[in-house]
Amino acid sequence: QVQLVESGGGLVQAGGSLRLSCAASGRTFSYWCMGWFRQAPGKEREFVAAINLNGGSTKYADSMKGRFTISRDNAKNTAYLQMNRLKPEDTAVYYCAAARIIGVVAAPTEYGYWGQGTQVTVSS
Repeated sequence: QVQLVESGGGLVQAGGSLRLSCAASGRTFSYWCMGWFRQAPGKEREFVAAINLNGGSTKYADSMKGRFTISRDNAKNTAYLQMNRLKPEDTAVYYCAAARIIGVVAAPTEYGYWGQGTQVTVSS
């Protein structure tokens, strides 16, 4: 079992930045590929970014490349999502997830554990 708790969401103006955190507890954090997803009202959950076990490999959705950065600190059992140059269309609930897999994956079905989500609202 892995328990995930997101934090760092909030209200920000367009062009601003936020840093989301995902604190993990339970089984050894370093065994897990960590991913970030988001879901806007009336839309399906979509992939944002993922990072492999040791942080050496990352994957991003095309619309987030160059603006978002995923990272992890295995000593702190925490994954992060740094979001810069935010746009109103980035408004969504952001979820972190864990997958017991080597490498990085974008499909939500590969992730067995999910946090409760944190709201990010970007005003224009």
